[in-house]
Amino acid sequence: MSDQEDILATAAGWLAEGETVALATVVETWGSSPRPAGSRLAVTASGRMAGSVSGGCIEGAVADVAKQTMASGTPQLLDFGVSDERAWEVGLACGGKLKVFVEKVA
Repeated sequence: MSDQEDILATAAGWLAEGETVALATVVETWGSSPRPAGSRLAVTASGRMAGSVSGGCIEGAVADVAKQTMASGTPQLLDFGVSDERAWEVGLACGGKLKVFVEKVA
């Protein structure tokens, strides 16, 4: 089983336990991005996390958006890049760009 399959299995297990779950997936990268496209992070409303979309540098920001997405049910596409002020705030100063799609898992 690949790491990404493990993330999906973990998310499914949390759903089975009654948790509300969001899944964040790297959908596009450019330049020196910390994780490749297809990388995933599962987040629960109670704060559990599994996987990674950034090697840690934007995980907190993605987790915050995941909580908003769980509450609203509306998927979001996040865009982080070196020219983005928020990228510097969250530690993405490596010169790359990435897009992360965040969706509530039902």
